[in-house]
Amino acid sequence: MKSKLLLIVLALLTLNTTLAATGLSPLPQQSQAALLSAEVLSRYHYKGMPLDDAASAKIFDNYLKSLDIDRLFFLQTDIDRFGNARTRLDDAILKEDLRIPFAIYNLYQQRITERIAFARSLLLRGFDFTQKENYQYARKNAAWPKSTEELNDLWRRRVKNDWLRLKLAGKDDKAIAETLNKRYDNFLNSMSKIKSDDVFQRFMSAYAMAIDPHTDYLGARASEDFDISMKLSLVGIGAVLQDKDEYTTIRELVAGGPAALSGKLKVGDRIVGVGQGNTRTPTDVTGWRIDDTVALIRGAEDTAVRLDVLPAEAGPDGKHRLISLVRKKISLDKQAAKKTIIEVKDGGATRHIGVITLPGFYQDFAAHQKGDKNFKSATRDVSRLLEEFKKAQVDSVLMDLRNNGGGSLDEAIELTGLFIDKGPVVLQRDSKGQVTVANDTNAGAVWNGPLGVLINRGSASASEIFTAAIQDYGRGVVIGETSFGKGTVQSVVNLDQLVKSDKPKYGELKMTIAQFFRINGGTTQLRGVTPDISLPAMIGEEDFGESSYDNALPWIQIKAADYTRAGDLTSIVPRLIAKHDQRVAGDKDFQYLREDIAELNDRRKKNAITLNEAERRNEREAQEVRVKLREKKLGAAIADGDSALQDDGLQANERNLDADLAIEKARKNAKDVLLDEAVHILSDEVALLKTNARLVSSALPKLN
Repeated sequence: MKSKLLLIVLALLTLNTTLAATGLSPLPQQSQAALLSAEVLSRYHYKGMPLDDAASAKIFDNYLKSLDIDRLFFLQTDIDRFGNARTRLDDAILKEDLRIPFAIYNLYQQRITERIAFARSLLLRGFDFTQKENYQYARKNAAWPKSTEELNDLWRRRVKNDWLRLKLAGKDDKAIAETLNKRYDNFLNSMSKIKSDDVFQRFMSAYAMAIDPHTDYLGARASEDFDISMKLSLVGIGAVLQDKDEYTTIRELVAGGPAALSGKLKVGDRIVGVGQGNTRTPTDVTGWRIDDTVALIRGAEDTAVRLDVLPAEAGPDGKHRLISLVRKKISLDKQAAKKTIIEVKDGGATRHIGVITLPGFYQDFAAHQKGDKNFKSATRDVSRLLEEFKKAQVDSVLMDLRNNGGGSLDEAIELTGLFIDKGPVVLQRDSKGQVTVANDTNAGAVWNGPLGVLINRGSASASEIFTAAIQDYGRGVVIGETSFGKGTVQSVVNLDQLVKSDKPKYGELKMTIAQFFRINGGTTQLRGVTPDISLPAMIGEEDFGESSYDNALPWIQIKAADYTRAGDLTSIVPRLIAKHDQRVAGDKDFQYLREDIAELNDRRKKNAITLNEAERRNEREAQEVRVKLREKKLGAAIADGDSALQDDGLQANERNLDADLAIEKARKNAKDVLLDEAVHILSDEVALLKTNARLVSSALPKLN
């Protein structure tokens, strides 16, 4: 037994020293942060999972999945080589020795280099597109390749598919080879910029998410991005940037920001240098990671930043411009609540449905705590929009929470209060089993009229709290897909504050501390919120959502809260469903959507695409014929810029900026069939309420 343990230790040491000598290594503060995280997670996490060999195995699997989800880089022999580490990652954390996860990552980088070299060699040989063979594009459930020959064949099919896509898009062989070679260069360049912090972030996320899907570790950059997403503001120049051909390129200027107001910058300009103050020589940032460049551009409010800019129209050797800007607080209004009023014609009647799109439940916590009366808040923004709807005399309001992943629990509670009088909104149970009730304490509602909530599989957490409360109170009609199913509460623990560190060293933990429950006693955990009226689902529950995780908490029931329903929609919902079914049966757009979803699901099940050129051309031509036939039946083009949505075989960073922006515009302008049907459902409700006083008294007891 002792000799076996000695061999395991020697094997791990060999793996560590061989790879660490040529790759990335852990920093002392990272090992300390890992141990701190383990102490916090083991003691205070809602699930209370100890860090032992069983946990180590889960961390190991998560880590490999994060590196090589489609099993295209590691061989089975690599996995066997790591086998001894499978139950040693807990020891690595507790003993503050992270050489093993870094060794695994260094081998991963080595395998990437080998794969790219092999891919390049294929470009010189060419491909036979008359063969009958397929490419399996999703391999997360496949076995690890057993040999280099098997891995080579997987990559041959992968590169062949990339080549064929470009060929079908009209590129010749020379252009295809240049595009793919450049793609490989960009991939290797991005890998060369990976830092020790990135590896540590990935490993710690694998650890945290082994406990539950929504616990995570946040390094300094991740923590900053999380804060920005919650307060919807940052201090900078007001430009959306992207990495393109080793340049930090301006993709968009934020209206009202210093960059836009200066008139000196435009979309497509490249920032090649960044300096602090008006006189300091800018630091050359060509080839830098974009987050490093952004870190230099951001800074304290009312301070100057000096940019060395290569204009969009200039070549690589073109004349530069030096531009000085003063940093200001930038409000990220695109991610804030926004409104539209949609007109619905029904026979001789015209109804107006006010739609509020809410991407997240945001709140500037710091500004709120400081007593700033104008702190950014989802509830405050929605309240303002509701007042505007009342002035516009809309007939009904639809809260569009599709793809709203949640955010502040307080905002979910307060937002619910805009539509009910006062009372319980959500129940929380902590790790000790103690249940508390979170109430809306503000009397009265901002909007008492007809209400609908539109959700999809991407509606999670705070979205589900709000939607469930609206449904349980009988306050509004829930429309769409079953929601995500995240019924847990997270809190952010600052590890530096915990150990009273003066400098940011250890990062933060976003940790599950409680489970929330609907006021009816059920939980949204795992099962999500089931809509009153279902619309076609774009994504299967097995592919996305809480039920797709193997370590999700179970669904349970507790005692319901004491609450009084605000309305009763049980009589009206069946009538709305009947009208919905009748309408969509004759709606060509809706039927085409169903066809597209069915085709997409069929492709997912097949999980393979032919590599025969003739077959692919036939598929492409059949798709084009189908689009033209649909346009003929509809009497108009399906979407502005529809040709921009055709597969061009390119990745996002390979297109020129104009083409990329055209695709983005085309997607935004595409008809939103599900939103259109949702507003028609609310229009039907308004019509029923206007003709049936009994329904009004039951569905809207407090209608103005």
